[in-house]
Amino acid sequence: MTSVFDTFRLGALQLPNRLVMAPMTRNRAASDGVPTPLMATYYAQRASAGLIIAEASTPNAVGQTYPDISAIHDDAHVAGWRRVTEAVGAAGGRMFLQIQHGGRIGHPDNSGGLAPVAPSPVALPGTIFTPGGHRPTVVPREMTAAEIRATVADFAAAARRAVDAGFAGVEVHGGNGYLLHQFLATGTNRRTDGYGGSVEGRTRFVREVVEAVAAAVGPERVGLRVAPGVTANGMHEDDPEEVYPALVDALSDTGLAYLHVVFADPDQPLFQRIRKQWEGTLIANPALPWPGPLPADGGRHEAERLLAAGADLVSLGRAFLANPDLVERLRAGAALNPLREEGLMYVGGADGYTDYPALSA
Repeated sequence: MTSVFDTFRLGALQLPNRLVMAPMTRNRAASDGVPTPLMATYYAQRASAGLIIAEASTPNAVGQTYPDISAIHDDAHVAGWRRVTEAVGAAGGRMFLQIQHGGRIGHPDNSGGLAPVAPSPVALPGTIFTPGGHRPTVVPREMTAAEIRATVADFAAAARRAVDAGFAGVEVHGGNGYLLHQFLATGTNRRTDGYGGSVEGRTRFVREVVEAVAAAVGPERVGLRVAPGVTANGMHEDDPEEVYPALVDALSDTGLAYLHVVFADPDQPLFQRIRKQWEGTLIANPALPWPGPLPADGGRHEAERLLAAGADLVSLGRAFLANPDLVERLRAGAALNPLREEGLMYVGGADGYTDYPALSA
């Protein structure tokens, strides 16, 4: 039986355990997207994770989702992230950076007046948070072919900047309702050109982004995150059983560092099929209750089920948020810190962020 405490070789990285800290947006960057010293403290506290995948960072201004989200498209962003990677490295940790374009999940008040763009003019349902509070969402502008090409280039440039900032690699975010997911899904992609319609057309943008990023920094430094069938942010997919196996097949020979499947259920046929098709490293994020209370074990039982089902690594989010020394607590069989009020996740400041105690405290 594979244990969460077993070591694992991920490209050039020797991971001391198989527990990955999942990327979690926490709105602690400056208003211009520059990572703050508080973020360096937060990540360094959690350096005992086998791998940290740092929170989603935007590759260009129009991709901004919410206020105080980190970015990776100018020199100040690189300098801010370098302070984070140096702090984590000094604590013995290893980091990838997730790159995420919000697509329709955005608002002019969050992106310097820029209207959000998406595969099709289909608005995000409901409201979106802005510096002035919740505002009605706006209908995104359909991306032109030229804008699609420019966005692919922006992802590649962001990956180069991430490596310059000291990250061991990057994760392309293709799930949870953001831009790449919007291209994959029938509910948000109504295009009739080469980027829509068929499965091949709807997977094209994701393939081009991943291939461009791999060409920019090397495939061994690149992971892809997907969320088959996940309905977050108003998503609807008619054919995930067709889309994701086709995408996996298309990327199977690229030599990527890993594929990261979120809300993974080892009993689900689609997860089993993806695991069978993907011959490289697979990170699985267990399908824990959300919204809802975190299990008392932080998700360890479900993580071990995924390892038994063939996952190589498992990613946990809220358990790492509430327990900076999660690996040590699980190894010792110690109780976990309870997750505090969920509202503290996104309000900024140290409360509910860097003030969770370690066992040694």
